[in-house]
Amino acid sequence: MSAPHASHEPAAHDLDPVEAVVPLIPIVLPIVGGVLMFLLAFIAVSMA
Repeated sequence: MSAPHASHEPAAHDLDPVEAVVPLIPIVLPIVGGVLMFLLAFIAVSMA
């Protein structure tokens, strides 16, 4: 038999690293995209 006060959810909500990063995605993604575009343009100009 199960315990009378058994719950399927943990007592304390542990902080998931993925859940900590998700709110930062709209800020970080455009910055990383801009840096990547700058680096690719720099490589293209230096090879030309």
